Amino acid sequence: MDTTEGAATTRGTAAGAASACCAAGAAGATGVTALAGGTTGAAAATGGATAGTASTAAPAAPAVPPAPAVPPAPAVPPAPAVPPAPAVPPAPAVPPASAAGAARAALLVLADGRFPAGGHAHSGGAEAAVRAGRITDAETLLGYCRGRLHTTGLTSAALAAAAAAGIDPPALDEAADARTPSPALRVTARRLGRQLLRAARAAWPDPELDALAAARPRGAHQPVVLGLTCRVAGLAPLDAAYAAAHETVGGPAGATVRLLSLDPFDATAVLARLAPELDTVARSAAGAARRAVHEGPGTLPAASGPLPDIAAERHAVRSVRLFAS
Repeated sequence: MDTTEGAATTRGTAAGAASACCAAGAAGATGVTALAGGTTGAAAATGGATAGTASTAAPAAPAVPPAPAVPPAPAVPPAPAVPPAPAVPPAPAVPPASAAGAARAALLVLADGRFPAGGHAHSGGAEAAVRAGRITDAETLLGYCRGRLHTTGLTSAALAAAAAAGIDPPALDEAADARTPSPALRVTARRLGRQLLRAARAAWPDPELDALAAARPRGAHQPVVLGLTCRVAGLAPLDAAYAAAHETVGGPAGATVRLLSLDPFDATAVLARLAPELDTVARSAAGAARRAVHEGPGTLPAASGPLPDIAAERHAVRSVRLFAS
């Protein structure tokens, strides 16, 4: 009996403990619920405070009126049509090197005092004239050159123009011999012709120059060689006449500068004053050459000056002289 009662007592104690545990659990749950309720209340209080604050904010700014509509830009008129550029005419054809315009450079080469034709060693009779007192200043030099231009100059220019026109050079050389009565001047003319022919064959190699050199090994008269050189260089008979006429007066003018210490400007002014007369002589010589083509070289001018011929003979035998002629 005691044992049974003990067991019953034990079961009763266990049941009581279980009831106590359930009661404690219920009480804990109630506390949690109450805590959650408190939290909810706090949130509600906070929301109320926020609502109160919002109710006391500044009024909203007035609405900004819309900007007025921008009118459309006026239409841009189309650009006027650009007219087409005018057609550019084709450039003129360049003439060949043998054309007269291009050949004029050869005339400058021939007339240049630096061309190695030997003329610098000759005075054209000016040294004998200075010694005789016929050339003393620029004015007397002008008179001497004028007389030489219209006599010896015309003859030389016509011979040169005839050679440039195609007349047989040996025949012209014989005509030049007949127009040069002074033996000293004939020697001088051939010496100058030989030197010019050497320079011309180097500058403008041509069979016509070679043929003249073979036909006249001692040299042909200088005007004849000058005219033939102009021909092979592409120059006209008038160009050859100008070159010969200019040389007739240019040589004495340059020599007088050395002989008299003449101002070079004065000597050049003499040549400038003679320029219109030189034009006349050159054109006359070219016209005579045109006639000689049909009538023969015997129709060429034969003007000369006896006094320069005599002076040339005397000058040739002088032992002291500055120029060869």
